[in-house]
Amino acid sequence: MFDPDADTGTHAGTGATADDAPASLAERRATATRAAIVDAAWRLSRRHGLTGWSLRQLAGEVGCKAPTLYAYVDGKQAIYDAMFRAGYEAFAALTDEFEQLLEDTPSVREGFRLAVHRYVAFCTEDPVRYQLMFQRVVPDFEPGPEAYAASLRQFERMAAQLAAIGIDDPAAIDLWTALATGLTDQQLSNDPGGDRWIRLVDRACDMYLDHVGVPDEGDRP
Repeated sequence: MFDPDADTGTHAGTGATADDAPASLAERRATATRAAIVDAAWRLSRRHGLTGWSLRQLAGEVGCKAPTLYAYVDGKQAIYDAMFRAGYEAFAALTDEFEQLLEDTPSVREGFRLAVHRYVAFCTEDPVRYQLMFQRVVPDFEPGPEAYAASLRQFERMAAQLAAIGIDDPAAIDLWTALATGLTDQQLSNDPGGDRWIRLVDRACDMYLDHVGVPDEGDRP
């Protein structure tokens, strides 16, 4: 249970300097409460689906009354927005991994395959997060400007990484996103917890790289 009246300022300071920290105890409490609400929304979404819970249930999950939530969030759309942004913040670390794999692996193709395996693993390890980030599961949900900017930054980084190995045609990038999400969708829909479509990742990568003209091995563009 979460007590919104408790002093939970320690939640707000992870990695922050004194200058970065909220200026007052009330702000620290509010930051911690909003974080607890978002965490609870993820738990409920994994239990009941993204649209399968109510604000009353969410309030119960964090240990407060439903009206109290509105002191911290502006309804479910705002909560989904915070969840969407958190998903792309997690994805940013994965994009860092992609960059290292593409830079450090001697074979372009092997680095590409490894990066795609990590992408599919990221998506399939948390289907609810994948649905919110990459599908339109929540009716009428549109990410706000900051959340959308977080997603756009990762797409732009991915496009730059593809350009670094010679893939800069926008249609070729669209084709790749369709293939990667298609494999992920099939895995989640038809073999959850298995590897039927994951086993096809290397073949899909090679087919795609052949199509766009990336060399078989070794030489980087």
